[in-house]
Amino acid sequence: MAVDPEKAIVLYPSYFDSRVTRDSGRRVPKKHAVEAPTARMIYDSVRSLDLDCILELEKAYPRYWHRKEGRVLVEPKMKKGELIVKVAKGLKELPK
Repeated sequence: MAVDPEKAIVLYPSYFDSRVTRDSGRRVPKKHAVEAPTARMIYDSVRSLDLDCILELEKAYPRYWHRKEGRVLVEPKMKKGELIVKVAKGLKELPK
């Protein structure tokens, strides 16, 4: 199944960055966050979950519009909160 950009779940690196505060956009507890995650790392974590996804490197998180850190569009096969937790665990397991 291809990812429909209109219905996809959007994941930004700031959601998983331990240097970003919760008020500034981090979506996971600090103990599950990693320092300076990239969109490529998120893409790899989502792919390890056997989900279809699209990597968009030229996009920016709206709060940090000046940083083109990228984003990942994921097929909506689970709730966004559940997906974020699974991706965060996958990021912790990726080799440095």
